[in-house]
Amino acid sequence: MGHGSSGAHTAPPTPPARPAPRGTVRERIDRLVREVVKFGAVGGAGVLVNLLVFNLVRHTTDLQVVRASIVATVVAIVFNYLGFRYFTYRDRDKSRRTREMSLFLLFSAVGLVIENGVLYTATYGFGWDSPLQSNIFKFLGIGIGTLFRFWSYRSWVFRTLPAREPVTRAENLPEREPEPEQPTEQPTAVRTRDGAPAGHR
Repeated sequence: MGHGSSGAHTAPPTPPARPAPRGTVRERIDRLVREVVKFGAVGGAGVLVNLLVFNLVRHTTDLQVVRASIVATVVAIVFNYLGFRYFTYRDRDKSRRTREMSLFLLFSAVGLVIENGVLYTATYGFGWDSPLQSNIFKFLGIGIGTLFRFWSYRSWVFRTLPAREPVTRAENLPEREPEPEQPTEQPTAVRTRDGAPAGHR
């Protein structure tokens, strides 16, 4: 007599988690590249506005170098916000505009300190205050401040829409195969000796 099963069925082994598809990683890289290009376009235009206003204020007023630079930075901040909000990050969440503006002004103020701190150190710390030297260190400060602004704006100010993440996860999940239908057993009729059906078994 053969050995029967013990009655306990072992669960099938769980398949290993599939790595993220290459298409998803490539899409993220493509989005980041497009974001950097758009940010660079707006930021580059903002640099030109910043330098033009800086030199204009410096040559037409009696303001000191750093004060003229602060005025130019403020004008560039306004220009950059319009460009980032309506071009670079136009598809980001717009529901919390007050919070967005507050964070933008906060991080812009930090960038202003970084940018003009470089110029202040060069001007009053080392005495490099010729027009050429002022523009060089003004440009250097803009570059350092831009790196900070890029990180802070994309991470805290212009947040991605929260509804996109679940949609992306749902698209990445493998589709479940439909379970095969179990055949239903048809009742068999029992016939008597004279051929008449007597009932179902």
